[in-house]
Amino acid sequence: MKLVIVLPTYNEAENLAAITSELLALDLEDFSILVVDDNSPDGTGEIADDLAYLHPGRFCVLHRIDKAGLGLSYLDGFNMALEMGADIVVQMDADFSHSPHYILDFLNSLAQADIVVGSRYIKGGQLDQHWSWWRRFLSWWANAIYTRLILGLHVRDGTAGFKMWRRSALEGIDFDTIQSNGYVFQVEMAYVSEKLGYQIIEVPIYFEDRRIGRSKMSVPIKIEAALRTWQIRWRHRGLKPQDRRPFAHVAQ
Repeated sequence: MKLVIVLPTYNEAENLAAITSELLALDLEDFSILVVDDNSPDGTGEIADDLAYLHPGRFCVLHRIDKAGLGLSYLDGFNMALEMGADIVVQMDADFSHSPHYILDFLNSLAQADIVVGSRYIKGGQLDQHWSWWRRFLSWWANAIYTRLILGLHVRDGTAGFKMWRRSALEGIDFDTIQSNGYVFQVEMAYVSEKLGYQIIEVPIYFEDRRIGRSKMSVPIKIEAALRTWQIRWRHRGLKPQDRRPFAHVAQ
């Protein structure tokens, strides 16, 4: 079973080598790291190229010309991971907010699911203790109230960016219908996955605040996400499990 870890990056020069080291230290057999860099001005792309040279066959880079958004980065990364023959795809941040050691827990849970979500909002999940009460409230409200009320989501962490996907689940989603390109991309993918009837399991994680650099989650981005949630509901309102795209098995 080939596993590909997709890391979208923008200005993660100070984190990339360290997160790569932790990922490569995992007790996994057939896996690769795919960095999708949005032309980072801090040299992240060049560092990624150096890592690909040092770890041939285990590390690869997809360079995108512009900073076109998180959603498109992930979709391009997913497409490339599938082209690489991935049976399992992990999506995660490169800033250590998603700890690599949870990947092994995700693999255990994937035996009973199509998608595994690293969740802050189920029993055992935690937010970084350094978060302000306001940031905690906004995050809780967006997940526990807003998206669940509007979209009827069953998953408790609808904005989670730490996920593990079976190939069949990604192939079943028509990426051309996914139009969100900010952090609300996570909400749209969660909603579409549920509408298509995929089995989703949430695994509790400790969500650590990024170790280096500043969060890219600005107030305008949060407002945009709130407004676009209504668009997501309208766009996919008629989606059913029968609308899954065919699954192409990969020869091992």
